[in-house]
Amino acid sequence: MKFVKAQWQAPDHVQALTTTRVGGLSQGTYKGLNLGDHVSDSEEHVQANRTLLSTEFDLKRRPQWLTQVHGIEVVKAKDDGICRQADACWTDEPGLACVVMTADCLPVFFSNADGSQVAVAHAGWRGLLAGVLEETLSVFDQVSELHVWFGPAIGPNAFEVGPEVKKLFCDHDPDTEIAFSESAVGLNKYLADLYALARLRLSKAGVKNISSCGLCTYTDEDNFYSYRRDGETGRLASLIWIK
Repeated sequence: MKFVKAQWQAPDHVQALTTTRVGGLSQGTYKGLNLGDHVSDSEEHVQANRTLLSTEFDLKRRPQWLTQVHGIEVVKAKDDGICRQADACWTDEPGLACVVMTADCLPVFFSNADGSQVAVAHAGWRGLLAGVLEETLSVFDQVSELHVWFGPAIGPNAFEVGPEVKKLFCDHDPDTEIAFSESAVGLNKYLADLYALARLRLSKAGVKNISSCGLCTYTDEDNFYSYRRDGETGRLASLIWIK
């Protein structure tokens, strides 16, 4: 199993990472460590992959899996085995992993200064625009002291969007103009920088400590699933927990 570990200034007892597709039992289109149970992969393989994940990181409690809808709902993680509908979750309980799944969207990790409270959010362009990051910030007391890390997502040279998407962001905040550039491939299309859009939103909300892996899921087929690249594909998992 291979994963991308958060490189940030959060306390050492905060564990944060994004899986890759390397390892696992899934085959065909989903070859590797597919952790999404909402695609057409074998249920047996998905559950086996999730068991491998828990074993690899010695997770004694059941992780909080979510049904994601590109919204702004934030829930507190529980280890009761119920998959909750939300696009972010948080916890202050040791050993309980919060999880979001992605295949191009941006996973955003949060930790307070002493590592007593953590969260992770699923931020595609719809969630970013609607305010999922700001909703996640609302569960913390001291926003200015938070540590935030961006996991692997589709990069700024690969994420093509229409002019209507750019307009929605720029109408909300003209400063987001810098996160869009004209595409050399698609007529009347723009390249959107999810990393830059998320950084802008968080900075304006008062977050000071932001770091990023800068990896692109679209261009690295060996390591990452990508919905934009492949259509039908698996899902990566981004986990954060307190040891």
